[in-house]
Amino acid sequence: MGPVGFAVAGGRSARMGRDKALLPWGEATLLDHALARLSAACSEVLILSGPVSRYADRGVAVAVDLVPEAGALGGVLTGLARLTTGPGLFLAIDLPFVPEALLRELLRLGEGYDAVVPLWAGGPEPLCAVYGPGCLKSVRLCIERGAFKMTSFWPDVRVREMSMSELEAFGDPALLFRNVNTPEDYAGLV
Repeated sequence: MGPVGFAVAGGRSARMGRDKALLPWGEATLLDHALARLSAACSEVLILSGPVSRYADRGVAVAVDLVPEAGALGGVLTGLARLTTGPGLFLAIDLPFVPEALLRELLRLGEGYDAVVPLWAGGPEPLCAVYGPGCLKSVRLCIERGAFKMTSFWPDVRVREMSMSELEAFGDPALLFRNVNTPEDYAGLV
């Protein structure tokens, strides 16, 4: 089986003040835009909806957090638990500028690694990354001990960092990884 794409849509959107996933983006929404890019790179796509089931009207399976209140790492755990053999490609819905080509490259670079994560001047991008089944045990252990930071399990798995120079082949990383977190962010982009 090929890679599974996970649209990470489980955040509370507290800074935005309304559900980011449903914000208009082009002809659709941020969620639909993420699903389209993931579908272009993966054989199967699911929505990680957070603590409650949402977005069932999008025509793809929805997965609810296995561990409530574990944040984004809990979403990754939920996705990893659904994998059988292939990797999972995780993409936050609030990263609308990540191109399909970059998502495919992350998958291509995964051979021999448990994780592939972009690393640029702004830091790592753990919600635009590939995580394989080999990460499941480490992620679960981190959550059990209350270590919810997205990088907490990295020392225990084989991580391939995608460098700044590799990322620049796809555009300016500052634009590629521009988040839509606040009404001001959103207003400046649409």
